[in-house]
Amino acid sequence: MQFNLSKWALEHRSFVVFMMIAATIAGLGAFYRLGRDEDPPFVIKTMVVQAGWPGATLDDTLLQVTDRLERTLQETPSLDFLRSYTSPGKTTIFVNLKGKTTAAQIPDIWYHVRKSIGDIRHTLPVGVVGPGFNDEFGDVFGIIYGVTADGFTHRELKDYAEDIRSRLKQVPDVAKIEILGAQDEKIFVEFSVQQLAGLGIDRSALAAALAAQNVVSPSGLLQTGNERLTLRVSGAFESEQDILGVNFVANGRLIRLRDIAQVHRAYADPPQPLFRVKCKPAIGVAISMREGGDILTLGRNVEQAMREIRADLPIGIEPVLVADQSHVVDHAIRDFTTSLWQAIVIIMAVSLVTLGLRPGAVIALSIPLTIALVLPVMEFTAIDLQRIALGALIIALGLLVDDAMTTVDVMTSRLAAGDSKEEAATFAYKTLALPMLTGSFVTAAGFIPIGFARSSAGEYTFSIFAVVSYALVLSWFVAVIFAPLLGVVILSKPKAKPSDKPGAILGYFRGFLVGAMRAR
Repeated sequence: MQFNLSKWALEHRSFVVFMMIAATIAGLGAFYRLGRDEDPPFVIKTMVVQAGWPGATLDDTLLQVTDRLERTLQETPSLDFLRSYTSPGKTTIFVNLKGKTTAAQIPDIWYHVRKSIGDIRHTLPVGVVGPGFNDEFGDVFGIIYGVTADGFTHRELKDYAEDIRSRLKQVPDVAKIEILGAQDEKIFVEFSVQQLAGLGIDRSALAAALAAQNVVSPSGLLQTGNERLTLRVSGAFESEQDILGVNFVANGRLIRLRDIAQVHRAYADPPQPLFRVKCKPAIGVAISMREGGDILTLGRNVEQAMREIRADLPIGIEPVLVADQSHVVDHAIRDFTTSLWQAIVIIMAVSLVTLGLRPGAVIALSIPLTIALVLPVMEFTAIDLQRIALGALIIALGLLVDDAMTTVDVMTSRLAAGDSKEEAATFAYKTLALPMLTGSFVTAAGFIPIGFARSSAGEYTFSIFAVVSYALVLSWFVAVIFAPLLGVVILSKPKAKPSDKPGAILGYFRGFLVGAMRAR
């Protein structure tokens, strides 16, 4: 005898009611535990390899650096294409992998790139700086503060920004913090070429004298009993005045640097990218969240930490919130909740018109039960609440009611035919359980191209296939376990036996359907 899951549910009503309550509680818990983010995580399959050769011409850089690096990078596994940009003394190469490369393969491939370039580094011309590598394009800085200063120098502002960065690193779920718009300080030694030529001073000798004066070199150790003393040679530059006081010999004469040069402290020229807040110079503090974190919780924690940091900052140093991704995500989740209630209201209204009040109530209750089952499965499979997953849930809202509506429709028909509530509930499973399950699989199969696309787009949109599949399969279980029990409790037998003669709309539809089947 065929096992009837709906009959089993009716025979174990207490246990099924317990499962309904447990599923609701688990769904609520998962909803608050799930990570929140704007977009699903995905890997950008591009690495930048850069090298510099100060003083080299365009042809020398192209032939001696760019070509050598490209020949080695062409051996990279899963390589799609290389794109290089060469200027005098600088080369930049973009290494692009094939779209079908999986995220698990990326770290090993980037290790291979670093290793292969490291193996040929000794063959590059003397004076080449690098090569350097950058593959951290997936970092998203969802929260950005701009720190402005009134009455403070840029260097003082930078020190306070670094202090803010150190304190924010202690906030949970913070993965990385970058300082934006900070300018590097340099010491400039300026002199007249004509004056050096008149005095017979060689520029290289002048540079060597400065480098020898400020060199850091070990001077030895002194061991005395239980003590170990480090010897240091004085002469390191402490300020601009120390540089001006350097003496060096040129053409048999002792010359002081202050007599032929000017020394001043300034910021690097050309400057680093600048950061401004409301047209005022500022330094940005950009915060990224760890993978799988909750951007809403991170936003609250960072806001609380910034309130404590503001209390310790001097008057004139003001952090200003520039970008906050948590507000965007919170708005998206609110939109989903609104869409959920709108879907329930619309489905109830349609059910009331087509099936009546009691059948509509059974169908409406099936929606939150299915969603409550989907959320823990999402948590187990590490799918956060982000725009793609939320969109998939909204898509699933229009699909997950089909099985419950079929069950309720069969039950109302059998009740009208004179069956008892239990017989009507079990009849729905006996006749339509397999077609409903097959239909759920067929509908889920429509999203297979999205779920198994071996590309960056497929990696980005995978949660559409996963969430819709979860919702469709779980809606079948709700339709054959929970909906029959709800139907037995809520539905009632019609007072008058309906007419066997179909209505006008059903008659026209039946005629069209029979004609379409004959003219297949």
